[in-house]
Amino acid sequence: MITTLAIANYRSLRELIIPLGSLTLVTGANGSGKSSVYRALRLLTEVAQGGAIAALAREGGFASTLWAGPERPADLREAPSRRSEPVNLKLGFAAEDIGYCIDLGRPQPGNSFFDGDPVIKRECIWHGPFLRPAALLAERQGPLARARDGKNGWLVLNQHLPAYDSMLLGCADPRNAPEILLLRERMRSWRFYDHFRTDADAPARRTQIGTRTMALADDGADLAAAWQTIWEIGDRDALQAAVDDAFPGSRVKVEAMGNGCGIVMHQPGLLRGLRAAELSDGTLRYLLWIAALLSPRPPEFLVLNEPESSLHADLLPALARLIVRASTMSQLVVVTHATRLIAAIERESDCRTLLLEKQYGATCIDGLHPLDRPAWKWPAR
Repeated sequence: MITTLAIANYRSLRELIIPLGSLTLVTGANGSGKSSVYRALRLLTEVAQGGAIAALAREGGFASTLWAGPERPADLREAPSRRSEPVNLKLGFAAEDIGYCIDLGRPQPGNSFFDGDPVIKRECIWHGPFLRPAALLAERQGPLARARDGKNGWLVLNQHLPAYDSMLLGCADPRNAPEILLLRERMRSWRFYDHFRTDADAPARRTQIGTRTMALADDGADLAAAWQTIWEIGDRDALQAAVDDAFPGSRVKVEAMGNGCGIVMHQPGLLRGLRAAELSDGTLRYLLWIAALLSPRPPEFLVLNEPESSLHADLLPALARLIVRASTMSQLVVVTHATRLIAAIERESDCRTLLLEKQYGATCIDGLHPLDRPAWKWPAR
């Protein structure tokens, strides 16, 4: 289980060390930094996919994602001054068995058209929840990456690692650095669900080719295939119970439609079932959440961003029960501002609720003082 998430100098997150539990709710007012926490988590998994720099570019470029305030807490009450420390954006996490962090900075001025792209200055992988020299398993400093060789020494993995490539990509050798490969695949398995589209042209409303689907796609395009997979090899009783909890007396089936398939919802009082194209936005979105949270192959780590969007308030208690059930199989982080959903989850589980707020422009966790936050240390460049 991931116990700590660490973010520094990303948007309003000047330095945020977040304790995580098996089910963690991240909430706060608009503009408090909830979306930044979600984006930072997605950015971490993009590192393992090789897409972190492109992800930053989609957010407006490296410079626009950096913390814009002063460097030191003592300066937060004062007007921002000129920076004296190297520019950096740092992300990391620690689990009970392993930890990882990455430090992104600006490149040396050159003649490249892409000099505005960030470069990777430092990466570390360590054993256990705390970074300390004796626990280091692999590290990268500039272009040099090395790993423990099992004999209290170090094995050089690459001396010319490109500044834009993580060692999770360039050094994942199953013979010399199996811990890098294992961590990369572990991070790639994290699953994220954001706002499902439910407009008239949404992928979830179209018929699709049916193939066994262990995890719903993040755009919901394979809803029918994911639903049928749960029905055949997953928890069929839980699937029907989730539908009945939200829409009493209703049944959802997957039916052939031309060369493809689609879901059909049968509701009490109607003479025929309704296809996905006919369902209301809220109904379709809730069915998507059922398919996402009842996956027959649950991930180790699952992050939901504002799952309450477009749902009627009366559906939130049922959604809370679905989330709590999923948290028994996956570690969950739920980013939400729906007080009714939060209250329902808190009634149903022993979750951890983190209230974000801003102090002088920087996001912090209400009631979590610096001495109370999880132990964390960033490696020096």
